Amino acid sequence: MTLSANRNVIRWMIIISSFIIISLILWNTYTFFQKFKAEERVKMRTWSVAQIDFLKNIDNLDEDVNSVTSHVLTEMTTSTPMLVINSDGTLNNSLNIEDRVLEDSLTVDRLIEKFSSENQPIEVRLQDRLIQTIYYGNSPLLNKLKYYPLALMLIIFLFGAVAYFFYRSTKIAEQNKLWTGMAKETAHQIGTPLSSLVGWTEILKSENVNPDYIVEIEKDVDRLQTITERFSKIGSAPTLIPLDIVEVTASSYEYLKARSSKLINFESTIPNKKITVNLNPQLYSWTIENLVKNAIDAMKGKGDLKLELFQTEKHVVINISDTGKGIPKSQFNKIFEPGFTTKKRGWGLGLSLAKRIIQDYHKGRIKVLSSEIGKGTTIQITLKVV
Repeated sequence: MTLSANRNVIRWMIIISSFIIISLILWNTYTFFQKFKAEERVKMRTWSVAQIDFLKNIDNLDEDVNSVTSHVLTEMTTSTPMLVINSDGTLNNSLNIEDRVLEDSLTVDRLIEKFSSENQPIEVRLQDRLIQTIYYGNSPLLNKLKYYPLALMLIIFLFGAVAYFFYRSTKIAEQNKLWTGMAKETAHQIGTPLSSLVGWTEILKSENVNPDYIVEIEKDVDRLQTITERFSKIGSAPTLIPLDIVEVTASSYEYLKARSSKLINFESTIPNKKITVNLNPQLYSWTIENLVKNAIDAMKGKGDLKLELFQTEKHVVINISDTGKGIPKSQFNKIFEPGFTTKKRGWGLGLSLAKRIIQDYHKGRIKVLSSEIGKGTTIQITLKVV
């Protein structure tokens, strides 16, 4: 049996054991509650018998009998609220109820109804004739016990939630560690043939080859080096340096324009001035690439794609708009979640990666500015100016 299987077995054993323990605690609590309630009813019945005895011997001169009966009547109900109602409906006596409550007849009627729902009333009969009816409620201790299982369930629920989120975060951390290792290994594997390509490019320069071809090959080699740097930085805190975001954005956009379908009409509105932002150029250009590629996919390789960059008082704003199929408003936030994709192929990581790069690493914002089904979408990035 593997280590992972052993962990799963242990995890399920803990869950089942916890469930059994919780069930036993709840059952014992319920049993104790019912037993305690039965004991209170026995006390009330004893009190009613003492009340009958008191009524029978009210004129009896035997002080010992009367004193014992009085003792039972006064000591048997130290905390249980009780109303003693005569057969004609008038209030005869009460215990553990404030006097101000008894002044209002409507309140007394509500108490009688409440006590009747909590416990069955006890009738006091003398020679088969109804003399009084005893209405009694749950004692304060019994009321506290009634809510104890709920409090216990809440604690268990919170404990389960903490355990679940701990397990989930641990699992996500393990997955992130795996992906980070794979990304760094990919960067390492790309590095070897990339070095050879750089060497072959130098050899081609010495041959009689069209210089334009060499320039394009060098661009692609530089692009591969950029991709390698991106993968090598996954899992590490990126270094941000003050850079001209206008130049970095234009460079990334023009590179994608030169290597995309001619059916895509690329437009850009970029100021002719320097705007300095703390950037990691490799990761930022990766974001622009992901957004542009998503826009091209949404247009199915044909349509208008526009990039607009402008500066506000404290921020620089980049809008990337397409004329694709659009996004339902209900999915404006979902599209940035890992694994969410509307394409038949793809892992749904592009936009989630873009969000992480912009928000977590660059402390900026990225959102769907606007979208209309069948007309297109605009994604907006906002970064703070240095």
